[in-house]
Amino acid sequence: MNELELKYGCNPNQKPARIFMRDGGELPVTVLNGKPGYINFLDALNAWQLVRELQEATGLPAATSFKHVSPTSAAVGLPLSKTLKRACFVDDVPELDGSPLACAYARARGTDRLCSFGDWAALSGVCDETTAKLIAREVSDGVIAPGYTPEALELLKTKRGGRYNIVRIDPDYVPAPQETKDVYGVTFQQGRNEFRIGGHLLENIVTANRNLPESAARDLIVALITLKYTQSNSVCYAVDGQAIGVGAGQQSRIHCTRLAGTKADTWHLRQHPKVLALPFLPLLGRPERDNAIDSYINGNEEDVCEDGNWQKYFTVRPAPLTAQEARSWLDNLKGVAMASDAFFPFADNIERARRSGVRYIAEPGGSIRDDLVIAKCNDYDMVMAFTGMRLFHH
Repeated sequence: MNELELKYGCNPNQKPARIFMRDGGELPVTVLNGKPGYINFLDALNAWQLVRELQEATGLPAATSFKHVSPTSAAVGLPLSKTLKRACFVDDVPELDGSPLACAYARARGTDRLCSFGDWAALSGVCDETTAKLIAREVSDGVIAPGYTPEALELLKTKRGGRYNIVRIDPDYVPAPQETKDVYGVTFQQGRNEFRIGGHLLENIVTANRNLPESAARDLIVALITLKYTQSNSVCYAVDGQAIGVGAGQQSRIHCTRLAGTKADTWHLRQHPKVLALPFLPLLGRPERDNAIDSYINGNEEDVCEDGNWQKYFTVRPAPLTAQEARSWLDNLKGVAMASDAFFPFADNIERARRSGVRYIAEPGGSIRDDLVIAKCNDYDMVMAFTGMRLFHH
């Protein structure tokens, strides 16, 4: 099949809509269930490229959660701590540790649960039953993977009343070296971004501190590959094999850094003892818990705790998480990696990153103020590598 009709384009008024192969060849995707739309496939194909490259670069299974053509997170299949399992709402799945792919998905979906609501998931390997169990209970539009076990496929087909979008992609598909897109009737063409991200990009360390552990190098690679498929401008924080904060599509670099840092802080605060102990009503849904947690840890507890309102979420009214308690907890976050898809023009980005535990940085370099940025990293004993490669994506 070389053409697939879609429900509509970006918006319901944009019809007809389809995906097809310009050369008349076969589409590399097969819809196993549901009817994906235009934005669904934009998410699916970008997400697939990310997880495929992440697995190739690290040798570990990878997963990502995509929303509006940018990842909310991406992760590789490392085991989760008991605390992280609770924060990601997967502590009730005892078989999780037996599936590295499920661990990758749990990390990716659990990082920014508010933004992952209604996401598109991508898996680097064949979806197994454990991973399908995790996906099945989240609010999600669809999933793309190179295959599904019979048990996983049967389970996913029951989601959304049988309408859940399930797409299989040919893992051996190689796209044409040139890519095109139309904007306002004008056709753009460029070479595909086939630049491979790996440890070689981290060899040009420009700071006085040159100690880059393997775990930090891995996290920088996770962050860089995540940025390669994130709408620019973008900055990504990563730790323990997962992107914990993505600041996408901002016109200002510092706004990217602040947004990504705030998301990283939220991820860490979800693991605070007070948050883990929130007395939720037993039947409260997962999305409602996410909304309540986000308001609680971001100082908006009046949204969920004002008189009479807290009873919609909790069995008893919880004590607030004070600014001092939050800051003290965030100060325990260490060894975070941060990458940027273009150079940092000012040292304020380093100041903001430090407040979220960043110690390792990768950026292209090339700013006229590189010396000021390097000096600020040296002030905080950070390690920074200049990759020499910009990673804009539009």
